[in-house]
Amino acid sequence: MTTMESLIGLVNRIQRACTVLGDHGGADGGGALPTLWEALPSVAVIGGQSSGKSSVLESIVGRDFLPRGSGIVTRRPLVLQLHKTEEGQREYAEFLHLPRRKFTDFALVRKEIQDETDRMTGKTKQISPVPIHLSIYSPYVVNLTLIDLPGLTKVAVEGQPDTIVEDIENMVRSFVEKPNCIILAISPANQDIATSDAIKLAREVDPTGERTFGVLTKLDLMDQGTNALDVLEGRSYRLQHPWVGIVNRSQADINKNTDMIAARQKEREYFATSPDYAHLASKMGSEYLAKLLSRHLESVIRARIPSITSLINKTIDELESEMDHLGRPVAVDAGAQLYTILELCRAFDRIFKEHLDGGRPGGDRIYGIFDNQLPAALRKLPFDRYLSLQNVKKVVSQADGYQPHLIAPEQGYRRLIEGGLNYFRGPAEATVDAVSYFWCTMF
Repeated sequence: MTTMESLIGLVNRIQRACTVLGDHGGADGGGALPTLWEALPSVAVIGGQSSGKSSVLESIVGRDFLPRGSGIVTRRPLVLQLHKTEEGQREYAEFLHLPRRKFTDFALVRKEIQDETDRMTGKTKQISPVPIHLSIYSPYVVNLTLIDLPGLTKVAVEGQPDTIVEDIENMVRSFVEKPNCIILAISPANQDIATSDAIKLAREVDPTGERTFGVLTKLDLMDQGTNALDVLEGRSYRLQHPWVGIVNRSQADINKNTDMIAARQKEREYFATSPDYAHLASKMGSEYLAKLLSRHLESVIRARIPSITSLINKTIDELESEMDHLGRPVAVDAGAQLYTILELCRAFDRIFKEHLDGGRPGGDRIYGIFDNQLPAALRKLPFDRYLSLQNVKKVVSQADGYQPHLIAPEQGYRRLIEGGLNYFRGPAEATVDAVSYFWCTMF
C-alpha cells in the first residue's frame, strides 16, 4: 500500500506540473508534443446541476469547502488531491496558485475557490477549462485525486451566454472521453435513471461501462414505498463496477453546519437500519465510495506505469532534439561562456575540415571558391600602381619625412603594408560571403 500511495502522490505532482506548463487536459491540446495529462489516470466527477455532486465530494473529504448556490457554481475544473497524513496531524489545504499558504479554516478555502474562479472568468457566469488545484492533507481521507467539473445543464438562464449548455458539455466531454479517465457519474435517486445527464454522457464516451462508477444520491428523498434497488443491483443499468448509494446531508443540516463525522454516522445508520438497503450496507456510503475509488485508481496507475514512462521518455527525447536544434543556453559565468565559444569554434572547425577532406559533401565547391574565385579577384588588384617607385617615395616621404640613408623608413613601410592589406579586404570578404552562402544553402 505504501508504494501505491507514493505513486498516487507522484501522479499528483505530475498533474500540478502539467497545469503550471499549460497542459491541463480539458483545453485544446494542439501542441506539437503529446499531452502528459491525458496519460495520467484521474477520476472526473460529473452530474447534472443539483444532483448532489458537491455533497458527495464534501462527504468524501469530510469537510465543508465547496461554494454553494443556485445556477452554475462550479465554473472551472477543480482538481482535488487528497493526501492521507498520520493520525493526530492537523488538517490543512493548499492551492497551487498560493503554494506557501496553508489554509486551516475551510470556510476560507471555499472563498478562495470562488475568488480564484472570478479572477479567471470575472464576476460573470462564464466558464473556463483552466483548473484550480487544491490539495487537502488530513488523517481522515484516503489518497485520491478527483476532478470536479461544472454541472451539466439543459437551458441557459439569465446572465448566462446562449452557448452555456454546449460549452459545459464540451468541457466535461473533453475530460471524460480520455481513455485514462475514470468517470464518477452522479445521479439523484429521486429522478428516473433514464433521464440522468451523467449516465447519458458516460454511456456515449464509455459504452461498455468499464471506466464508469455510478453513484446514486438522495436515496432518503425518494417517495415512500419506492426504492432504488433496481439501479443499485445493476438491473436498470449495468456497469462493470458496482453502483454506490449515498445519503447526502439535508439542506437543514448544511444550514446548521452539522458536523461531517456526525453526518457520516447518520449515513451508516440509515443503510444499516433500512429495510430496503440493509443487505447492501457494507457497500454503500461515502466512506466506502472513497476507498473503492482509491483502490481502483491505484490499480489503474499500476497498469499505466509503462505507458506513462514511455510517454515521458519520448517527450524528453523530443525536447532534447528541439534544444539541440535551437542551441543550448549560454552560461552566465564569463569563464563558462568562453569555454562554450571555444567548444563551438572547435566543433565548426572539425565539421568544416571534414567537408574539405571529403568526409562530407560540398568540399569541392569550397575549394573552387579559394582556387578560382579568390585568385581571380586578387589578380585584378592594382598593385603595379600602388607599389610603383613614385607611390612608394610619396608614402615614405609623407610618413617619415627626410631621413639619413642608414635609417630605415619604418612608418612608411607600415603605411605601405596597411594600404596593401586594405586592397585584400574586398576579395577576402567576398570569399567569406561566398563560402557562407554555400554553407547556408547546403544546410
